[in-house]
Amino acid sequence: MAGVTDLAYRILAKECGADFTVTEFTAASGLTRKNTYSWLKLESDKRESPFIPQIFGGDNDEMVQTVEMLRERADSIDINFGCPAPKVCKNDAGAALLRDPDRVVQMVRECIEASEGTPITVKMRLGTGSGPNTALEICKRLEDEGVARVCVHGRTLRQRYSGEADWSQIREIAEELSIPVIANGDVTSASSAKDCLEKTGADGLMIGRGAIGRPTIFHDIKRDLGWLEEGPPWGDGDDKVARLWCWNRYLELSRELYGGRPIKNLKRHAVSFTKGLPGASAMRVELHSEHDQIKLGNRVAKYLQELAYEGPIATP
Repeated sequence: MAGVTDLAYRILAKECGADFTVTEFTAASGLTRKNTYSWLKLESDKRESPFIPQIFGGDNDEMVQTVEMLRERADSIDINFGCPAPKVCKNDAGAALLRDPDRVVQMVRECIEASEGTPITVKMRLGTGSGPNTALEICKRLEDEGVARVCVHGRTLRQRYSGEADWSQIREIAEELSIPVIANGDVTSASSAKDCLEKTGADGLMIGRGAIGRPTIFHDIKRDLGWLEEGPPWGDGDDKVARLWCWNRYLELSRELYGGRPIKNLKRHAVSFTKGLPGASAMRVELHSEHDQIKLGNRVAKYLQELAYEGPIATP
């Protein structure tokens, strides 16, 4: 979720019903070198409590040092062994480490020792896709090391995001472990959330891509599955009204939290919030040449306002 789950978006997701949020995954190498951009990814606010930074890396010493730097202010620290991006895997980090269970276990062991009681959790995939999947073996060993929770994405590194998530293998892991197992992959609605929980036996769900541009997904799932009674913060409006409320709230939170700093993910969120809506492609063409963030934010808000309350916009 790099470039998506900045602090303002995480708080927005909480306001829309998410129980927990996790930061953008951040390189231990950047954090240990005190790179300003890396540390900005780990900004926090009491409204997102608990604060869960997610880190990744291929160097044990850098990972341990990062844990030492975060342990005092984090409620837990999540280690990413799930990212399939080539630029991450070529540095022997992310999901690439799953080819070597011993190395994964050693890295996590050292991080737990350095955490001084701050819980360490793990996000991973089923394996690399080359040879037998290693997730079950690794999860069982990590439980013995003292990991507090594991989240499993039901695909291999080789699959990236193609095909369907294999929930049956997540079930095998959930049945073997006594610590919480969180299922991830292909949860995009209340019906898929229900199916995933039933088929995996997991203790919870992590939603990534399904929440991009749709922070309302958390409320929608809880509402449709009968898990809450209160209405949404956007009132009784439809999806277009909800998108307008979320966009305006994201801008409001960004101004509050970032002050005069640029909103680094603004254009990406503008694309995500308007994806699939009538006339959105034409509207987004205007955004490519707009460098004033206030004007960009207002342009998207105007488009969503017209769509929500004045009928559909004709597609060119």
